[in-house]
Amino acid sequence: MVQIPKTPPPASPAPLRSVPTSADVARLAGVSRATVSYVLNDVGAVRISEPTRRRVREAAKELGYVPHAAARSLRAGHSRMVLMPAPAFPVGPLYSQFITDLQGALGRLDYTVVQYGTVGPQDDEAARAWAELRPVAVLVPGSGLGPRGVELLKRSGARAVVTLGPETVTGAYALLMDHDVVGHGAGTHLFDRGRRRIGVVVPREPGLEAFSAPRLAGVRAALRGTDATVTELPLAHDEGAAARLAARWRDLGLDAVFTYNDEYAMLLMRALQDEGIRIPEETAVVGADNLMLGRLLRPRLSTVHLELPSGRELAELVDRAVRHPAAAPEAHKVLGASVVHRESS
Repeated sequence: MVQIPKTPPPASPAPLRSVPTSADVARLAGVSRATVSYVLNDVGAVRISEPTRRRVREAAKELGYVPHAAARSLRAGHSRMVLMPAPAFPVGPLYSQFITDLQGALGRLDYTVVQYGTVGPQDDEAARAWAELRPVAVLVPGSGLGPRGVELLKRSGARAVVTLGPETVTGAYALLMDHDVVGHGAGTHLFDRGRRRIGVVVPREPGLEAFSAPRLAGVRAALRGTDATVTELPLAHDEGAAARLAARWRDLGLDAVFTYNDEYAMLLMRALQDEGIRIPEETAVVGADNLMLGRLLRPRLSTVHLELPSGRELAELVDRAVRHPAAAPEAHKVLGASVVHRESS
């Protein structure tokens, strides 16, 4: 009879280490729990000597202790979380840099920035999911959120709701970004340079309509009442699509193009040059966003420089709204535009 060796019993899991508490820090540092709280929450109203502060911080570091955000929120009556839903549109380098600056500025004001990663409609239903996290403030890029969503967020504890878009929403602070000025600047520049048959690239990518439509409208407004014409040019962000558009460029009879932004400008310029179309002699090109890569193109790219608020300015607005929740919401026009003339136009 063959004996089958017994399988050894599984090893017992290692006991979980207890989570260090403020009481542990207090014992190690030889101070009270109140002192630990004052030091680690950086309470300036209480005078504590620097040696004691250093001893508390060293004890917390040795034990691996970090303050409990939820407990701190209960003591303060509100959280320090600022929620930023992921934008429902593709973001480029300019917007990414703006968000990075804002996060840094809010961090210096002792807020924790949390990006809500679900991409989708940013409407009143989406506000329910945001409210579950109990943020003290919500920054909503784009449009879609309505007064009901703002009211829901406020009833859930948000002291400030800030929208970044083309219009105001009742109950929310508004940073108004009117992209008509971008197209208006490009159209005026091309007309002043003697161009009269102007194309405007309209991206096919979903989510960009909120920006492309007003930029196209801005070009039309700049040229209204003149002898210039405007031709809408739908274009996917794809080399093949750009090549197909460039192949029929001379049939379109255009002598200039505003390409929506610098990335589309780079895409289309290469395709036009591959077709032997000289820039700017046959076709002037103007982008937008003033990216560094535009200066590396040959010819160097003319562009519309967008003037956005600094991260510090927006962080201070959020902080002011959080500290004064009963104040009337403010609305600020924050998008300016100026043309940077280079060799491509």
